[in-house]
Amino acid sequence: MAKKKQPSNAGGEVLADAKEHAKIEQHWKHVSTGKRRVVAKNYKYVDELASLQAELIKLQEWVRIKGLRVAVLFEGRDAAGKGGVIKRITESLNPRVCRTVALGTPTERERSQWYFQRYVPHLPAAGEIALFDRSWYNRAGVEHVMGFCTGPEYQEFLRSCPVFEEMLVRSGIILVKYWFSVSDEEQEKRFQERIRNPIKRWKLSPMDLESRKHWVEYSMAKDAMFKATDLKKTPWHVVDANNKKNARLNCIAHLLNQVPYEQMTPVEIEVPPRQADLHYKRPKMSTQRFVPMVYGKP
Repeated sequence: MAKKKQPSNAGGEVLADAKEHAKIEQHWKHVSTGKRRVVAKNYKYVDELASLQAELIKLQEWVRIKGLRVAVLFEGRDAAGKGGVIKRITESLNPRVCRTVALGTPTERERSQWYFQRYVPHLPAAGEIALFDRSWYNRAGVEHVMGFCTGPEYQEFLRSCPVFEEMLVRSGIILVKYWFSVSDEEQEKRFQERIRNPIKRWKLSPMDLESRKHWVEYSMAKDAMFKATDLKKTPWHVVDANNKKNARLNCIAHLLNQVPYEQMTPVEIEVPPRQADLHYKRPKMSTQRFVPMVYGKP
């Protein structure tokens, strides 16, 4: 009798994420509620991630209660790991406090607006953290290199961006900018991985492939962008992203140091007794449409 063929592990990344999340959940029981401990020389990734995520929750509560406004920009090379860091930041936080901003291609109307107008509605209000998965710096990168904007529009961006960001900071917004740096060898490795893995293939857009032809031009555009916008009040922070896990930990640890926060004492919660039935009769289960039990036993 032929053995039953085992399903391929096309979802290896999903399985790995699930295992990682399970380990973090287990580790949470042992995370100290006091000051963050010193990082051990031979640390374990899931231990450090759980500890950092515990700190992120404290930061979130501080931002919410104090009414702070925090905007974090994530820029960098394609496949540099920006999405992975954002995922680890948001997975333990309240989406009503910490949200991700990932805008698509601008509409015809948006193209006719003041350039920064498209991004202003997504800036954080009091008690919010906005994580920009790419931002207004599209104009300094892909739009400039790929010819989606004119030369004068590009030059105007480099002149006006520092002024725009200074306005944000002066208004009270805490602005943090990250550039994820990855070598061409590592980027090539990740591109090939995305091509082979059907679950990751959606991450590889036609624009990503086209950008490979303009590697040097992107490098030059990044240098010009840094020269114009890496200022004392609004600096760029470069993340070495050749190792994904190290990049995640380093970025989160750095972010925690950018927003001064204090330990918030959790409010003690008591679960109230459930209301008595008061002769209430539930409807028959046969009258409801249940999701088929494809997994597990009914």
